[in-house]
Amino acid sequence: MNSCLKFMLLASALSHYLFILSSAQSCNAYLFSNHNTYRACSDLGVLNSFLHWNYHQTTGTVEIAYRHASMESAKRWVAWAVNPTRKGMVGSQALVAQQTSKADGLIRAYTTPVTTYSTRLEEGSLSFEVQKISAEFANNEMIIYATFVLPKNVTTVNHVWQDGPVNEDYSLGMHALTSENLRSMATLDFLSGQIVATKEEYGGSTLLFKKIHGGLNMVSWGILMPIGVMTARYMKVFTDPTWFYAHIICQSAAYTFGIAGAVTGLYLGEKSQGIQFDAHRYIGITLLVLGFLQSLDVI
Repeated sequence: MNSCLKFMLLASALSHYLFILSSAQSCNAYLFSNHNTYRACSDLGVLNSFLHWNYHQTTGTVEIAYRHASMESAKRWVAWAVNPTRKGMVGSQALVAQQTSKADGLIRAYTTPVTTYSTRLEEGSLSFEVQKISAEFANNEMIIYATFVLPKNVTTVNHVWQDGPVNEDYSLGMHALTSENLRSMATLDFLSGQIVATKEEYGGSTLLFKKIHGGLNMVSWGILMPIGVMTARYMKVFTDPTWFYAHIICQSAAYTFGIAGAVTGLYLGEKSQGIQFDAHRYIGITLLVLGFLQSLDVI
């Protein structure tokens, strides 16, 4: 039994090592059309993205190629960014690529600082020097090439990558809010090549509040309020006033939980400025108003 267990553990470890080695080899073996070569690269794990780079320690200069693969068409934008001040989207210094028009098929590459969740990714200067930037679309891949200078004595940065739609007027649309889009960030050490995945800013520190918000409202409007209504509807026929007290307790507790859920919702709204869930908000306000009126025996 022990020999069998040891064999299974060894086989598992070996297959994991071979998978990592295979991924690294496929990344390193990629051939760029402009014949650029890079000493390090990494499969970023989400959004079909890869990062290749050269780091020159004496000058603090980094040459990167960010690849976004498996794109059905060029009518999407892609971005890769460094965030020198925090983890997440806000504060990041981004490199963006998009198709300029369907007629010429040219790919535009430019820089933009991201200062808010409602950013339109308009062109602007970054907090560090960008010496070169260009982009291309070929074989269903968008690639951003850039050379920039890191701040002095900095080799480890927070980085973010993203993609989204291009509108009919070629303005940039908001990216999706799927799990992959919200997990597309990590900490990168250009010197050692180590990449550590990090939780997205909206959903990292506030993940607990999102769970609390959902739990409170589920207990309030999904459990306690219906029980209170059914207590009044079906137990009212009994002369014993216990049904009335049970009704009052359920409804009062439901509304209290609802208020607590609304407070956590307001907190989450403040933490996600620029991201709006209008239908969700209006339904919540309507439930609160109806619950308040019901507690006053108006309805």
